Amino acid sequence: MSITILLLIAVVVLALAFEFINGFHDCANAIATVVSTKVLSPKQAVLFSAVLNFIGALTGTHVAKTIGSGIVNGEMVTLTVIFCALFAAIVWNILTWLLGLPSSSSHALIGGLLGATIVKAGVEAVHVDTLVEKVIAPMFVSPVLGFATGFILMLVIAWFIIIFKSKPDSINKKFRKIQLISSALMAFSHGSNDAQKTMGIITLALFAGGVLHKAPGADFEIPIYVIMACAITMAAGTMNGGWKIIKTMGHKIIKLKPIHGFAAETSAAGLILIASHFGIPLSTTHVISTSIMGVGTTFHAHAVKWNVVGNIVVAWVLTIPACLIISAISYYLIYKIV
Repeated sequence: MSITILLLIAVVVLALAFEFINGFHDCANAIATVVSTKVLSPKQAVLFSAVLNFIGALTGTHVAKTIGSGIVNGEMVTLTVIFCALFAAIVWNILTWLLGLPSSSSHALIGGLLGATIVKAGVEAVHVDTLVEKVIAPMFVSPVLGFATGFILMLVIAWFIIIFKSKPDSINKKFRKIQLISSALMAFSHGSNDAQKTMGIITLALFAGGVLHKAPGADFEIPIYVIMACAITMAAGTMNGGWKIIKTMGHKIIKLKPIHGFAAETSAAGLILIASHFGIPLSTTHVISTSIMGVGTTFHAHAVKWNVVGNIVVAWVLTIPACLIISAISYYLIYKIV
């Protein structure tokens, strides 16, 4: 068996490991609110989320194409570059999981891809316009939109409650059932965006390894077996649940009730589904976290534990540069050794 085939197998295995960790790490995005509000037990919520994540992962490939061909010049990407990118993303995800911080798996992977590619081929190998349009700009805009939509939706719901003079206990009882819908939508949207990132990386590896071939000018297509493998792996990761991060998002930012969980999930899921449609590899972590903050701010700014938020923001800001550096160093060391 040739070195290329062995390296390709190693890269695909590492990519699926990343997908599993992604589901494990980002499980909190879909179920933190529904667990913290006690609408579902942890076991029920994890299984519920895994099924919806799987279905969401099968709904499109726009984000996968952005990752696979939009961020960097695919012709400059080798199996070693992809290996280093995945290694950096996995290291960062494990570190932030140990710290209980909801960082972005998407940005970790993108940072890793940028670092190794730049060391190998220089900055000119980066598609700067696409990077700015579909990664950098959304990285700053999506948290703002998440906060704003969560804040506005919660205000609208509160306005209706005041008009109809509903009792808080009665409202929360009704929203316990309605939150099942918003939680399902959140899990579905997470699968539609996050699972696709690994699809793009594996397909890129198959091209780099010579298994797939693309004619000049042809579209970057994702094979069905790659789609299924990533969907199943993410669902499996979700079923194992990252409880430390669930605790941070569900309890430490604000104390959630079903009505708040519904508002946060619905606003976040809507933004993520729009991003998936336009092929934007959005950070689902950023969106749901800031939606929770927006919802919390509606009833009292002090209800949000801003010291916890500050730690989360630091992790967000550091993700791309940290993974870029880890990946760049990894590629340089491998290049020197080989």
